[in-house]
Amino acid sequence: MGVSAPENRADQLEQLRKRMAAISGRVGSSHRGPGTATARALPDVAPESLLPVPESLLGVLPGGLPRGSVAVTSGARSLPLGIAAAVTAAGGHAAIVGLPGAGLLAAAEMGADLSRIAMIPDPGPDPVEVAAVLTDGMDLVLLGMTGTAVSPGRARVIGGRLRHRGAVLVVVGGDWPGPALRLDARVRGYETTVAEPGRGRLCRVRLAVRARGRGVGIPRPA
Repeated sequence: MGVSAPENRADQLEQLRKRMAAISGRVGSSHRGPGTATARALPDVAPESLLPVPESLLGVLPGGLPRGSVAVTSGARSLPLGIAAAVTAAGGHAAIVGLPGAGLLAAAEMGADLSRIAMIPDPGPDPVEVAAVLTDGMDLVLLGMTGTAVSPGRARVIGGRLRHRGAVLVVVGGDWPGPALRLDARVRGYETTVAEPGRGRLCRVRLAVRARGRGVGIPRPA
């Protein structure tokens, strides 16, 4: 699902609100797709309060991502894309804001349901406001933050909105005041399939993921 960027910012936000109002069954989806898991919930977080993550991330995110939280990611972009793939494969909805280079083909190969992903590559001068609107109708919002700063006061307001709606905001390529989680992913290697001598296809990227924050497990390769 794509969202165009009207010239008038108020029109853009109104368009987004209408689109979000039309989305049904956004939070509380219980369907699970291949390669996702929500097992081993955190002691103080019920399984239904977690968003699924790829199986390979359960070592650092036991159970999944707590709903109503903000996570800041750095390093390899395949990490946030993998989370979006897990969420949509499990029946949830995701939005990708301010990341025009997001690899939807890679996300699809990770198992993403592209019909459940809204792309807003050019959110205008205030991508944070666009992302905040999207949290009203999405389980997960990926927000490209390059060159954008958020004040602690505004972060608190959006945090309250996330908790009320049960959505998760994942910040990519920037920072956020007081996030619940910080995730850093570095490429450790690649796995390929060989079609014939001298020719092959990249089938998997191996990541080393480190996490800091609430409910984090032991850092491990992903």
